[in-house]
Amino acid sequence: MKRILLEVFLVAALIGAGVFGFMNQKQAATSKAKITELTAAVEAAEKSAKEKEESLSAAEEEMHALQEEMAPLEEKTNQLEAVKAALASGSTLTDLENAYKKEKNLSAERQAGLGALRMLTKGAEDPGALEAFRKALQLSELGDRKNTICAAQLGLVAAGEKIKVMSDCLPKSEKAGHGDKEEKDSKDDGHGKAKDDGHGKKDDGKGKKADDHGDKKDEKHAAPHWGYEGEMGPEKWGKEFPTCSAGKSQSPLDIKGPFVKSRVVVSADYKEGPLKMLNNGHTIQVVVSPGSKLRIDGIAHDLLQFHFHRPSEEKIDGKPMAMVVHFVHKNADGKLAVLGVLLKEGNENPGIKTLWANLPKEENVEYAPDGVNFNPGNLLPREFDFYSYEGSLTTPPCTEGVRFFILKTTVNIAKEQVQAFPFKMNARPVQPLNGREILSN
Repeated sequence: MKRILLEVFLVAALIGAGVFGFMNQKQAATSKAKITELTAAVEAAEKSAKEKEESLSAAEEEMHALQEEMAPLEEKTNQLEAVKAALASGSTLTDLENAYKKEKNLSAERQAGLGALRMLTKGAEDPGALEAFRKALQLSELGDRKNTICAAQLGLVAAGEKIKVMSDCLPKSEKAGHGDKEEKDSKDDGHGKAKDDGHGKKDDGKGKKADDHGDKKDEKHAAPHWGYEGEMGPEKWGKEFPTCSAGKSQSPLDIKGPFVKSRVVVSADYKEGPLKMLNNGHTIQVVVSPGSKLRIDGIAHDLLQFHFHRPSEEKIDGKPMAMVVHFVHKNADGKLAVLGVLLKEGNENPGIKTLWANLPKEENVEYAPDGVNFNPGNLLPREFDFYSYEGSLTTPPCTEGVRFFILKTTVNIAKEQVQAFPFKMNARPVQPLNGREILSN
């Protein structure tokens, strides 16, 4: 009996030990799982803390960089406030406006300066400032006035006007956001290749691209593109340059009677100078050294440049010539005058021969061959009878207020010379007369 009880006790003890062992094993497994889970949580927390620490460090570095950038901006802000305080009385603005009243026509630079002074004195909402900037923009959209264009465009933007600003006028920080898109857009302007902004870029004599002020250019940041065919052809210019489609005094014209008698006296006094040529992607342009002038009723207009169109943009009684050369002039008030010489297919032209022998080998880089001089007068006929009318630039932005004089006497150019011109067609179609008078002397 005792043995039986002992065996029962031992069996019970064994069972109890087994249950206890099983329970301990289960608890150990659960504890191990919790330890693994807690370890993973700790590691994740440490990783998150490290990432936050790195982010905080990067944020501190960025803040430090911004503080460094803010220092000169604060200095400029203080300078601007000082200027505004000095002009607050308005006496300087009054003096300037009184002085300008004596001028019949203000230049683009003076209009931009007047707009800036009015904005500083009277605020961005001043209508006089807006009007001055608009006039400056209308007058300045020619190759040698990029700075004035920028001043007028940025002035209008500062006043709340929603206009498209040339990317060259944007601050560097804003240019960065426009570069990729504009580089893509520049790949096709209707000719299947990138073009310039139509304002005549040139280099600094060392092959480096620059605008007409000598400022280095970045081709990614050009103005809106245009061409003579396809999606950027003349019929599409108005999308980017509203005056091209909305203007009422556009050039060129089909010149035909009846004519109004002109008593204006026009004469050219062109000088020989170093040859400087530019292929701006739209034409061959010759940049003229100072000294050559066109006199209109005794008022001097400086010759800035001359360029070529094929065929002639102007037509006479509906018929174009093989080519035309446009001599672009500007007087002291910023008024533009274009003298047009029609080139008729015939004998070889010695002047054209010199020019074509020195054509630039690449676009948008001014080429100045050593020891080669040229007198623009070599392309003029002896007779100076002309047709005259009020028109516009024949290329975007199609700015109006340009006085045209188209000589009646043509100048010869050989068929081979016409064919050697790098552009097969770069002529804007003739525009509506819209009631304008064509004068003839």
